[in-house]
Formats: sequence, C-alpha cells, structure tokens
Amino acid sequence: MDAGDDDTELGAERRYLRRSQRALRGMREQVERTTIAEGDPFADKVTNAYLRLDRQRRLATFAGDDGSAPLFFARVDHDPHAASLPGQRVYLGRRHVREAAGDDPLVVDWRAEVARPFYRAHPGDPMGLVNRRRFGHDGGELTAFEDEPLTRPAAADAEAGGSGDLLRREIERPRSGPMRDIVATIQPEQDEIVRADLGVSICVQGAPGTGKTAVGLHRAAYLLYTYREQLKRSGVLVVGPNRAFLGYIAAVLPSLGEFTVTQTSVADLPTAVPVRAVDPDELAALKGDARMADVLARALSGGVGVPTGPVRVATRMGLWTIGTDEAADILAAVRGGSLRYGAGREMLGRRFAAAIRLRAEAGGHSFTDGALETLARSRPIRDAVAAIWPKNTGAALLHRLYTDPAFLEAAADGLLDADEQRLLRQHAPAGTVRTARWSLADAYCVDEAQDLIERVPAFGHVIVDEAQDLSALQCRALGRRCDGGSVTVLGDLAQGTTAWASTSWAHTLEQMGKPTAHLEVLTRGYRVPAQILSFANRLLPHIAPELSAASSARSVPGSLTLVRAEPGRCAGLVLDHARRTLGGEGVTAVIAADGDVAALSTALADAGLPFVELGGTQAPGRASLVPASLAKGLEFDHVVLVEPAAVIDAEHDPTAGLRRLYVALTRAVTSLAVIHTGELPVHLRSRSSDRTVP
Repeated sequence: MDAGDDDTELGAERRYLRRSQRALRGMREQVERTTIAEGDPFADKVTNAYLRLDRQRRLATFAGDDGSAPLFFARVDHDPHAASLPGQRVYLGRRHVREAAGDDPLVVDWRAEVARPFYRAHPGDPMGLVNRRRFGHDGGELTAFEDEPLTRPAAADAEAGGSGDLLRREIERPRSGPMRDIVATIQPEQDEIVRADLGVSICVQGAPGTGKTAVGLHRAAYLLYTYREQLKRSGVLVVGPNRAFLGYIAAVLPSLGEFTVTQTSVADLPTAVPVRAVDPDELAALKGDARMADVLARALSGGVGVPTGPVRVATRMGLWTIGTDEAADILAAVRGGSLRYGAGREMLGRRFAAAIRLRAEAGGHSFTDGALETLARSRPIRDAVAAIWPKNTGAALLHRLYTDPAFLEAAADGLLDADEQRLLRQHAPAGTVRTARWSLADAYCVDEAQDLIERVPAFGHVIVDEAQDLSALQCRALGRRCDGGSVTVLGDLAQGTTAWASTSWAHTLEQMGKPTAHLEVLTRGYRVPAQILSFANRLLPHIAPELSAASSARSVPGSLTLVRAEPGRCAGLVLDHARRTLGGEGVTAVIAADGDVAALSTALADAGLPFVELGGTQAPGRASLVPASLAKGLEFDHVVLVEPAAVIDAEHDPTAGLRRLYVALTRAVTSLAVIHTGELPVHLRSRSSDRTVP
C-alpha cells in the first residue's frame, strides 16, 4: 500500500516523513541557489570568499542525509497542561528540518533543549510528556513504532506492552562497517554526561560496552551545537589511542552534522619531531614520567647565563652603555616573571632598549615607541640577548640532555638517579637534532619543552579516549591543549596495557591540570552480551580488583563458544568460524596476539577469505584481522579470539597481558568464539567447559 493511501497511524507517520524529506530538499536547494557576486568588480573579495566557505559548510551539513535512515527517530507528546509546549508533538532527528524560515520545525535536532525529556523522562518524572514514541526503520523507510506512555505507573506501563523491543533491536542492530551514532538509544546516565555544561570537565570510568566512546563523541556534537559561537575559534579536539581507532569513529561526527572537529591519535598529537624509533618499555616509561617535566624545565632555565660585561649599543644619537650590574638587574627582573622562555628573550631585548631610551630622553633626545621597537630588534641588542639568553628549541634541548652527561646530571640532580640517567644516555638517538631517530616518548618530551619556550595553541574542549594508557607527559600535553578550556576523559582502568598505565583517575586528572573534574562511573553495558561479559569479568579480580564488575542489559544464549583445537587444526577452525559468522549480518573480527597475525593473514588469504588487516589508518571492514594491541576501543558483531594464552604472553608483564586479553574478550556484541590449542589461561578456567574439536 502506498504510504499516501495508508490511513493507519503508521501511514500518517510515513506521510509526515515524506513531508519532512521534501522540506529538507527545499532547504538544500535554497543553499545551492545562494548567489555570490563572482566576477563583480564592485564585490568585496573577502566577503565573497567568506560566502563561498559558508555555502560549502552549510551544504556539508546535508551530506549525512543520504536516505539510509529516516529524518527522525522519535516523537515526544507533551501534556496538554505542560508548562512548556502544551499539547504539542515534537519529532526528534539528527538535524533540524523546517519548511520555511520562521516556521516551526518539522524535526528538531536531538541536541536541542526540548529533546532532553526524551532521554531523561520516566513514569516517576515524565518531565511534561505524556508519551514517548520510538520508530523502527529499514533503511530510510519507517516500518514500525512503539509507544511508551509516561503518565501511568511503571508497572502498568510494562503490562500495557512497553517492552522496549524497538530500543532493544536498535541497540542490537548489526554493524555494517565503522562506528555509527547512538542518538536514538542514548540512556539517561549517558545523557547526563553528553549534556554537561562546556565549563565542566568530566572523567568517565566506563566498563566494556557501556558506550563511553559514543558518549564522548556525542558530547562533542552537543557542545558544538550548544556553544557554537564560543567554540567557533577555539574548537574541539578528539584524541584516540591509534589511527585504526580514528578510522573506526571517523563517520560519527559527520553523521551528526559536525565537520569541524579536529581528530588525531596519541601518536600524531606532538608534531615538532618525526617519530621513527620505538623505545623499550622501561625507557619509554622513564621518558614519560612526570619527573622529566622538571628535568626539562631545569635544563631550559639552566641555559640562561649572566651578563659578563656591559651592553653597548650605537645609535644615531650616540653610543649607549648598560653596565654589567644594571644588565644583571634587568635580567633578574625578567626572569622573576612568569613569561615563557621565548617571550622572556623578547622581553629582555625590550628592557635593554627601554634602559637606553631613558638615557636618551634624559639627554634631550625624543624616542618614539616605533624607535623603541626598532632598537629592541637591532643587531647589538640581539647579540647581547643571544649571549645571555640563547635561542633554543625543544628538540635541541632534549638532544643536549641525552648527549651531554654534565648537562643531564645538573638538570636531573635529585630527580633521576644515576641508573636512570645512564639509561637515558645509553639510548640517546644517534645523529644531529635534525637526523636523530626520535621515539614517541621523545616527541612528548620535546612537546613539553617546546611549551616552555612558546605556548602550545589550546582548544575550547578536548575529548580523549582510552586515557588509562597515557603517560604523565602525555597527560600534560593534553592538559596544555585544553588550558583555559575543559576536558572529557574516557577510559577503563581495567583495560590499561602500557607499562605506564594509570591505576588512578585522580593521578591522571592531576597531571592534566584538571584535578577537580567530575568522575562518572558507567557499569551498565548495552552492547556486550551478559554471557561474554561474565566470562571476561573472571579476569577483573586479577587486573583491577578495586573496580566493580560490569553488568549487561542483554542476555544472548549461545553467544560464547569455547573451542579447544587439536594441534594443527587452529587455523582451519578460525576460518570455519569466520565464514559461519560472515554468512549472516554484521562484521567479524579475528583477534590474535600481534606475533601470530602474519601466519593467520597468510592462512586467511590462502583460503580466499577477503579481509582487512588492521595496522595503519584503515578502518575495520566486513571481515578484519586485528592484532590484539589494536583492538582497544573497537567493536564487532562477531569475534574469533585465537590463543588467549599467547595474547597474555606477548605483553611486558602478566598483569598487562591479562588486561590485553580482557580487552580482546569484550569486543564482541553478538558472538565470541575462543579457539585455543592448549589449556585456557588459569584465570578463565573456572566453570569453563571447552568443546574439543578433533
């Protein structure tokens, strides 16, 4: 039946959808028709350039409306006696839609204040609503709706059929590729975080499947909508653990109409030096220690000398001399301030010039401000400043620390012991500052030092995911980038796998300079089945005994399979399970210890199974082969986990290995098959019943 002839309530909703789609096309066409006076000799070129950019930006907001999903996912009906919008129906979608300027919107953006009750209302507090309606869809077509009356007791509501089937199906909907938005399924405790004020810094301790990554991304979208003018210049930065993760989340914000967010990985955040080396864990942990910040600050400050003679400057008005003692007093005054190293150098030159100006004016000479600036930049003063306060860069400072034992000893005295200093010297990168092969830990040391020289540009808000794996210097680097702004920190202490992983959010937040950030704990999972989560939770007493075990809102019988394979049968079983899951909907990942990936890649390729091997910037595909070290933050419908004991053994210590295994075990949202040839790790064996395949 054509929706236009359908006189059912679903037919009426479909007609409303068609009307909204026509209105959206009209909005797009109006933007496309925007005229710009190209070639007009009287037109302002700057204005035209701005108009072109504005048109491109506005057109980009329509890019996500490709018809693959309806323009709205919900409707809220207000009580006729409500203080706000009495008796009105409001449709909620990913963007606003209206037929003409000034008209009431047909669809309201989910981030608008009027949408808040959809996410928060319940029978005990309906927030002015009488009904909440969710829509089911197949592609861009509405297929069903489900009402949740909010004016009756919760028990009566359940008896009336408010089972939440559409919500459950939306949460469980198979993936078809990278991460998607969750605007239709945001839960009340998640919405509290998403809609927190811009000035509020938040740390989210989130167990697997609690949606912390999605919450962080939707918070970015909400802040840009609510505080657009405030964030227009300062912007929002999203930092993920690696490039594969960035590829996985790349489509979420554009699907919500936000294209201006800067997204980068922990490895790509510092840009002063290229990263071409990998440090051993012990060395990387030392370089990332908070004490290195003090070493670098001492080293930079120690590079400033003292005047060894008078400062003499010849000008058109004569030869002027600043005595050694006066120059020392000027230097002390500049150093007593809170200027950064580079600004201090400039100030020293200006103070020398100002001292000469006083002498000149006392002698009857006039001295303009322009002449003062010229004098401050003159060669004699620049030479005098350079002799006392030499130019420096973060990379040059770090290189000298590594290659000059006396310089390192002076800067590290009382901070690093002799063995630690020796470790830094022994692994000093060969070559010059320009040719040295720097590691990622070096890059963060350089970033720390560079900020002492010149302020690093900051953002209005920074969102960092998998923050439990950050070193102290990485935390400080992120803190600098939200200096004066706010931060949303996302992570799970149970999933820390680096040698320097945090065991305390208080410590992480202190290093970021945000010690008063609010800690929010998410323990209710909505994606990972209870059977899988319960199995993974056996590891929690050994990896994070202070954390409460996560629970799941979903029970999926048969979602967990344990398979003990005979030697030589492992690869074949992996292939069998992968093919079986790929026969249905959703995406599949084979996760293995990094050292086993090459052999599995060959086996899958020889069997003719198309797959994406993660390792660079590419996003996961329909079938993916994932090194365990890159699995963090990703999610798949089906996971085949190969040799869990090997995942543990690949790490620097057993606890880190168990945490890596915990991550791998919690990536599946529909099914998990654990295939192993030896015994399961002892921490997982309790109550396990392997099905052995001969």
